[in-house]
Amino acid sequence: MRLKILSDKAKAAIEAEFPKYPDKRSVLLAALRTAQDEVGYLSEAAMVDVAEILDLTPVQVYDVASFYTLFNLKPVGKHVIQVCKTLSCALVGAGGIIEHLQGRLGIRVGETTPDGLFSLKLVECLASCGTGPMVQINNRYYEQLTPEKIDRILDDLKREGKSSLASGPFQLPVLGGRS
Repeated sequence: MRLKILSDKAKAAIEAEFPKYPDKRSVLLAALRTAQDEVGYLSEAAMVDVAEILDLTPVQVYDVASFYTLFNLKPVGKHVIQVCKTLSCALVGAGGIIEHLQGRLGIRVGETTPDGLFSLKLVECLASCGTGPMVQINNRYYEQLTPEKIDRILDDLKREGKSSLASGPFQLPVLGGRS
């Protein structure tokens, strides 16, 4: 028998979504968010649990999970830095911000710092085209970035776990337990 990774609480949270949708399959994105919130990323075991709850195949769940950048298929750091790489941000310096972050953190895109504090990802448009270059760190936006502003944000996050330089929350409700 396979060991299930999702808790009864997570399973109940997923099942509580059923009445909101025409069928179980439609709950997939919410279920993946719940699983990721609980586990910290979408492990293979978590995706199999989601598949069983929703009467889907694991491949169907993986196809969706691997399509969206908001889902992590491997463990990530405490602070996930998502750099917008779309044309609007690229034109105003996203490339320099990416290089600065890689140098400052000592990691490449797709990696996590050895202390587990920061992960660096590239993403498509974060819908802040007029205020680039910008990043989303966890659920907060940081806009009109410069290398100096990035340094201050990183220092704040290391020291206090948050930064007052966030230009606004992009707050998704936490369904499972991690934020």
